[in-house]
Amino acid sequence: MHIAHQIQEYIHQTLNSLGINIDFDVHLEHPGDLSHGDYSTNVAMVLAPRLQRKPQDIALQIVSNMNESVHPHIEKVEVAGPGFINIFLKKTFFNQELNTILEQGDNYGGLDTYKDKNILVEHSSPNLFKAFHIGHLMNNTIGESLARLYTKAGASVTTISYPSDVSLGIGKAVWQLLQYGVEKLEEHKSIEDKIHFLGECYVNGTRAYDDDPTLEKEIREITQDIYQSRTHLDSYQAYLLGKDINLEYFKGVTSRLGSHFDGYIYESEAGEIGKDIVLENTPLIYSESDGAVIYEGEKYGLHTRVFINKEGNPTYEAKDTGLLKIKFDRYAPDLSLLVTDNQQAEYYKVVLDAAGKINKEWKEKTIHATHGRMQFKGQKMSSRLGNTPLVTDILNEVNEEVRQRASDRELSDQQSDVISIGALKYAILRTQAGKDINFDPDTSLSFEGDSGPYLQYTYARCISLIEKADSFGIDVKNSHMRPIDMDLTNLERCMYRFPEVIGTAVNQRHPHHIVTYITELAQHFNTWYGNTKIVDDSNEASYKIMMVRGMAHILKNSLWLLGIDAPEKM
Repeated sequence: MHIAHQIQEYIHQTLNSLGINIDFDVHLEHPGDLSHGDYSTNVAMVLAPRLQRKPQDIALQIVSNMNESVHPHIEKVEVAGPGFINIFLKKTFFNQELNTILEQGDNYGGLDTYKDKNILVEHSSPNLFKAFHIGHLMNNTIGESLARLYTKAGASVTTISYPSDVSLGIGKAVWQLLQYGVEKLEEHKSIEDKIHFLGECYVNGTRAYDDDPTLEKEIREITQDIYQSRTHLDSYQAYLLGKDINLEYFKGVTSRLGSHFDGYIYESEAGEIGKDIVLENTPLIYSESDGAVIYEGEKYGLHTRVFINKEGNPTYEAKDTGLLKIKFDRYAPDLSLLVTDNQQAEYYKVVLDAAGKINKEWKEKTIHATHGRMQFKGQKMSSRLGNTPLVTDILNEVNEEVRQRASDRELSDQQSDVISIGALKYAILRTQAGKDINFDPDTSLSFEGDSGPYLQYTYARCISLIEKADSFGIDVKNSHMRPIDMDLTNLERCMYRFPEVIGTAVNQRHPHHIVTYITELAQHFNTWYGNTKIVDDSNEASYKIMMVRGMAHILKNSLWLLGIDAPEKM
């Protein structure tokens, strides 16, 4: 049981001994100023209206009782302000918790919140023939972090991607590819160049469709070729070629970002199933309207959307309905998490509202997590990248920035890539869910402050100190008791909070809690490092190295939860 839960139970017992019974959980928080204690509670202020007494009088009574009794981990309890209760932990507790960190290592902070639960996470679903761009980078970063958080909370996690491989938009791209000539693809040697070319096909095909109404019939026929899998036609073969190139690129770039997928469900597969579901539930749930099939969401405070268009093809709405059935039939999740940008929030309310009338489990067990959008600060980087750059373009550009800013360091291509990815992911995950962000190279690539490289550099510093201590013959493997006269550090008073922070991040599905915590912890570590000679011949040396090792474990665990590599040298 974590110390926070122990203290909550202890306060409950104290209140019971005072004849005060409560039917609510005791709220604990960490004071912003560590001189005010390790925990603070407002329980006396909550009780005051019920007991019709002054909160300070209640707090004094609680504190008196707690100080008279003995708790193995509480040093003292004080009343503060109008009735807050501040709780200070013993040095022996921090010694004990440090040993726990070292014993559990990479497993430290693990929870059983979702033990024996199957959780499905869908993220990074690309539109084939359309660039895997900055929005996908955000989606991949957030989705991967959420999947890892659920894993840390004890769940069996399955990650999937849902590539869009059939649509009118793809029909437009294939039409344009045929106009250029499929052989044009062979003129582009790298996978990135081929993807850029297919992206141009998507953009130019859409423009041609909008500008020339006479093309509509031809392009819609190509779209039908794709829907009907007319394999003998040139249009379908061109489509397959483009699809394979896109999937190769997608798998390569997501692997570079450090994520993997346990399965893929394609839009073409979901579309047929979704169409059947919609037709089977018309007119019970859906209704016909001018040759199409719609869901009248306005009846339920939402908005009306088309599920099958006039050509008889399933729209995205029907496809996502089919996807729900496939997900639950194939994976039987206890919870299905869907990650998209926040502009799709209203859309999914309609889809899930209709789906819940078919199978309530589809709606009740599906959670839609949203994120904002990302831009690049500074005209130089923004103009070079354009409006919707490929993820590889972004990484290559940030890599160049890293090399320029770290000109005094010898960085390999692999090291600069690790730093670039860490900087981008940190910038994305530090922001609260749903908020837009602006990537600023001046701050995001700094080795000295609030950034991914700062955390990576701090981890490398920890490893360097451990190696130095080993070369000096300092025992860095066995546990030691804290020297009696050694001052308690802010670092120790924050390391033990890691499991609490993970719990909050999982419950709220907000990785930014991990970012905030580990950045503050790294600042405490570097302040301590700057003011303390860690590797020396004092009787405190072994314990100080224990603290460094504990810090290294928490840093590595935190970076893993964020999907960021922890290099041992920088």
